[in-house]
Amino acid sequence: MTGFSQGAQYVFHGLKLITQPGLRWFVIMPLLVNMIVMSLGIWLGMSQLNRWLDHLLPSWLSWLEWILWPLMVVMIFLAVFYTFAILANLIAAPFNALLAEQVEARLRGLPLPPYQGVMSLLKIAGRTFKSEISKLLYMAKWLIPVLLITFIPGINLIAPLAWFIYGAWMLAIEYVDYPMGNHELFFQDELQAVRQHRQISLGFGGSLSAIMLIPGFNFFAMPIGVAGATAFWVDKIAANYRGRT
Repeated sequence: MTGFSQGAQYVFHGLKLITQPGLRWFVIMPLLVNMIVMSLGIWLGMSQLNRWLDHLLPSWLSWLEWILWPLMVVMIFLAVFYTFAILANLIAAPFNALLAEQVEARLRGLPLPPYQGVMSLLKIAGRTFKSEISKLLYMAKWLIPVLLITFIPGINLIAPLAWFIYGAWMLAIEYVDYPMGNHELFFQDELQAVRQHRQISLGFGGSLSAIMLIPGFNFFAMPIGVAGATAFWVDKIAANYRGRT
C-alpha cells in the first residue's frame, strides 16, 4: 500500500503547487477547458441517467435493483467522467504542457521559462499530436473489455471496479505525458514509466479519479493532475532517463 499512498500524495502535492504565485496564470486555461467540458459531461450524465439504467439493468434482475442501482449509477458516472476527462485533456494538451514546464522549473529551482506566445502553443500541439494518437489507440484497446464487462448481465456487477481501475491507469498515462513530452519522451516511454511504478501510478490515478467525483473540486482535477504528475516525474521517473532530459 506504500506505493498507492505515495501516488495519492502527488495529487495533494499538485494541489499545493497550482496555488503558488507565478503558476496561477498557467492554470487558468486548463481550468477553463476542464470546467466547460466536465460541465457538459455532468449535464449529459444527469440527463441520460435513467435511460442508460433501463438498458443496463435487465428485467430478470429487477429483484436485485436496490443493490444494483447504486453500482450502475457509480459505473455510469465513472464512464462519463473518464470519457470527458480524456476529451478535456486532448483539447487542453498545449496548455497542460506549458503548465508542466513551469512546474518542473520551479521544482528543480531553475529560472522559469518565458512564455513565447501562440507560436509556442502551435509547436507544442504539433509535437504532442503523434503521442496523443498513440494514447487514444491504447485506451480504445483496453476500453473494449471494460465495455464487454459493462454490458454482460451478471458480470457487470464488477463494472464499477473495472471502470475505476481503467480510469486510474489511463489518467496516470495521460498526465505523465505532459512533463515527459516536454523532454521528447512520448507514449512508449510513458507506458514503460508507469509500468515501472505501477502502484504509485494507480494510487495517483485513483486519487485523481476520486477528486473528479467531488462537485466543485472536479473542475480543478486537470491542473492538479498536471502539477502532481510533474512532481512524480521529477522525483521518481526522470532519473531513469538521464542523458535524454
